[in-house]
Amino acid sequence: MGSWALLWPPLLFTGLLVRPPGTMAQAQYCSVNKDIFEVEENTNVTEPLVDIHVPEGQEVTLGALSTPFAFRIQGNQLFLNVTPDYEEKSLLEAQLLCQSGGTLVTQLRVFVSVLDVNDNAPEFPFKTKEIRVEEDTKVNSTVIPETQLQAEDRDKDDILFYTLQEMTAGASDYFSLVSVNRPALRLDRPLDFYERPNMTFWLLVRDTPGENVEPSHTATATLVLNVVPADLRPPWFLPCTFSDGYVCIQAQYHGAVPTGHILPSPLVLRPGPIYAEDGDRGINQPIIYSIFRGNVNGTFIIHPDSGNLTVARSVPSPMTFLLLVKGQQADLARYSVTQVTVEAVAAAGSPPRFPQSLYRGTVARGAGAGVVVKDAAAPSQPLRIQAQDPEFSDLNSAITYRITNHSHFRMEGEVVLTTTTLAQAGAFYAEVEAHNTVTSGTATTVIEIQVSEQEPPSTGGGPSEDKRFSVVDMAALGGVLGALLLLALLGLAVLVHKHYGPRLKCCSGKAPEPQPQGFDNQAFLPDHKANWAPVPSPTHDPKPAEAPMPAEPAPPGPASPGGAPEPPAAARAGGSPTAVRSILTKERRPEGGYKAVWFGEDIGTEADVVVLSAPTLDVDGASDSGSGDEGEGAGRGGGPYDAPGGDDSYI
Repeated sequence: MGSWALLWPPLLFTGLLVRPPGTMAQAQYCSVNKDIFEVEENTNVTEPLVDIHVPEGQEVTLGALSTPFAFRIQGNQLFLNVTPDYEEKSLLEAQLLCQSGGTLVTQLRVFVSVLDVNDNAPEFPFKTKEIRVEEDTKVNSTVIPETQLQAEDRDKDDILFYTLQEMTAGASDYFSLVSVNRPALRLDRPLDFYERPNMTFWLLVRDTPGENVEPSHTATATLVLNVVPADLRPPWFLPCTFSDGYVCIQAQYHGAVPTGHILPSPLVLRPGPIYAEDGDRGINQPIIYSIFRGNVNGTFIIHPDSGNLTVARSVPSPMTFLLLVKGQQADLARYSVTQVTVEAVAAAGSPPRFPQSLYRGTVARGAGAGVVVKDAAAPSQPLRIQAQDPEFSDLNSAITYRITNHSHFRMEGEVVLTTTTLAQAGAFYAEVEAHNTVTSGTATTVIEIQVSEQEPPSTGGGPSEDKRFSVVDMAALGGVLGALLLLALLGLAVLVHKHYGPRLKCCSGKAPEPQPQGFDNQAFLPDHKANWAPVPSPTHDPKPAEAPMPAEPAPPGPASPGGAPEPPAAARAGGSPTAVRSILTKERRPEGGYKAVWFGEDIGTEADVVVLSAPTLDVDGASDSGSGDEGEGAGRGGGPYDAPGGDDSYI
């Protein structure tokens, strides 16, 4: 309310100016009963603010000091003409002028104080802020100052509350805000570029202390922190082993050289070549190599960029070199040292050795000169001939190769090349000699080169072959056609079985399948389910052949214990179907089964009685005729009961 104290002197001074000495009756001057009002912003006031008492003969108007467009006078009433906004205008003024005949009689001033309400949301000056943070930033340091993260709120009296929420898991362990009302970003723990190279946060601001307070407004922004690697670690010789994730225990190297010889290539060391890299991989400074100590007589030279160690002069006698090799960053900021142990050993001079006694290669017939011979086991790869020194692997690079007995081929390093056009197919054999240029040792092996028939490759320039379908397309088409063919064959088989199955069965001549044993009555069926089939009538050919005369039936002899006697001859002759017939009786034999009686026109009182112990039914269910059917013969060619087997007996 301090602003109101400043308003009272002008009001009193204005009243003294417009009223003459010796105040007269109120009826001669304009007046209002209240001249100060309070209205909340965003309030639409439709009722009059105040009634103006205007004496007769006078009129009231708004003066020039009134807030533009804020008021209007209707009749003798003062109205608020706008919806007040605290952020635009916090105090509105209406100047009332009462005049009589163009002469100012009274001047009044009415004030409207606009009260602020929380109607505006806070705003950040950015949507996303991305900053770089050095990896070696000290803990408790302010990474982003408060002034760069503050939000603005047009509601002047609002107090803002800030919250930092992690979007990268675990990021809140590293950064926090100084306080809820001070959005300065602070580092809480040491940074590690390799563990967390970047982190993202969500910065939230609210104009109330909690979510349950109304009205409440919020705003958000994104913070992206990129960790910049610092030069904290020296170079590390590889392979190295990390002890704690920060310090790598670097490698030491070992090698050997033969005495009295200078190797033509860099030494082969264990566990690998000399190589170091910047411990701060995010910076990755180049490494410069040098021999720091132990290089007796300048025997060795190390390449400053690659780290390859070579022999500069021969060692006359066996000894051990302990070389200290330094790897330093190119910016000279940091370096580290490792040890290289090289033993000079007397060489026995053993010749090189081939791992194979015979190598096989292949090349196409018609190949011209300079064509690489391919490996027969892997035709896409060139054939390589390699020999090894049994004592010093460093000497392998000193081995050279040549073909000694064939002019069609030559060696280029470890690869075999043709020297002429191979016009004839066949196998060629060539001898390869390996020569150690240091120890002068030699060894030989044999190559079998197969010159095979093959179309010469297209030289290009002509019209390209029209390949409308790929191999995959043709394979898919073949699979579909094969499936359709299989379905067609299955359908055909079903149709043949359905329409011609019975004929095929009866004509196939397949032996009857054995029936299950252990049931005495399977050879006998009731009369209403007789399983006897009539023998088909014999067909007459246009020129029938003479049928052999049936043999006379032989009288049965005594049954032998080893087997059953033969049935009557007429039954086996297969002549007239009515010559001999069998009747299955219902009389059971003591040892199981039923008896059958054979009879015919030429059979007398000595007719045989056959006992069937294990009769067999026909596969198609066709059997001999029933006992009461005189006109039907036996089955095709005689049923199982027409010609008893060895298990039958005769009485």
